[in-house]
Amino acid sequence: MDLNTLWFILIAVLFTGFFFLEGFDYGVGILMPFLGKDDEERRLIISAIGPFWDGNEVWMITAGGAMFAAFPHWYATLFSGFYVALVLLLLALIARGIAFEFRNQVEDPKWRALWDKAVFWGSLLPALLWGVAMANVLRGVPIDGSMTYVGGFFNLLNPYALLGGITFVAVFTLHGALFLSLKLAGDLEKRAAAMAQKVWPFAVGAFALFAIATIFVLGDAPNKVAAVVVAVLALIAIALSKSYIGKGAMGKAFISTAVGIALTTVALFLGLFPRVLVSSLDPAYSLTIYTASASQYTLKTMTIVAAILVPIVLVYQGWTYWIFKERLGKKSQPTY
Repeated sequence: MDLNTLWFILIAVLFTGFFFLEGFDYGVGILMPFLGKDDEERRLIISAIGPFWDGNEVWMITAGGAMFAAFPHWYATLFSGFYVALVLLLLALIARGIAFEFRNQVEDPKWRALWDKAVFWGSLLPALLWGVAMANVLRGVPIDGSMTYVGGFFNLLNPYALLGGITFVAVFTLHGALFLSLKLAGDLEKRAAAMAQKVWPFAVGAFALFAIATIFVLGDAPNKVAAVVVAVLALIAIALSKSYIGKGAMGKAFISTAVGIALTTVALFLGLFPRVLVSSLDPAYSLTIYTASASQYTLKTMTIVAAILVPIVLVYQGWTYWIFKERLGKKSQPTY
């Protein structure tokens, strides 16, 4: 395995971790106004992800940094072409982060209602936009021979990409409901489990449609068969969560959706490889792990740094989840 392939795999791993961890974060934010009947319940719901959400976003930052260093042409073309969408994504994430910190600073229902809306939209929009972005990367966007994006913002809002966005929202919402059923106690726990039951058909239905559409979008992609097989396994994993929910095995249901999200990300990157960004104008213009790559010296240096630092980050984040593993109930002191 050469360093170009290794760093493509590492970036795929980073996005897998991000969608698995941040996925339930987004789902919790989307569900908060529907599950929280009063301010105390909404504070408990937010507190369920309070120790984790900013650490989960580190996976996105690290993935972007790795992309910038290992495949600078991929980073430049992607971020210039998706500029408006990425600005909207960042604004939503900024509003969401501020809302977590600000909502409890003033004892005013209107003030808190304002920031609760910011949490909702700051979770819904990123989930939708990530689905749209990943679908467009796989489907292809107008890139010319100089690695320049020559389309506009509305090129990204095609039916397949929008279906990808809806699928991400539905699956993340299911993932978030299952997470809350594990983190909350009492009536909130039961409502979260019931919400997972309600969301499940939408998540599985949207995913099935997206998987079918992806078969046609992949065309003659080099790894089409492998990508389709992994996507089917992802659908099965997400679908299996229904049986676990019915048995009250919420931990297994959460693992099931986590595996489904991880396999979905693997399928998307398999469908890409060895390309990193597909050109809809001419397959010859597509960026690959070789044409978009940094120098071998840069890749070697990054590999050494990653080998030292990544295990430290994993241990620290695992420790965080262990420390804050207790359920939250009405007698708990909300932190947000």
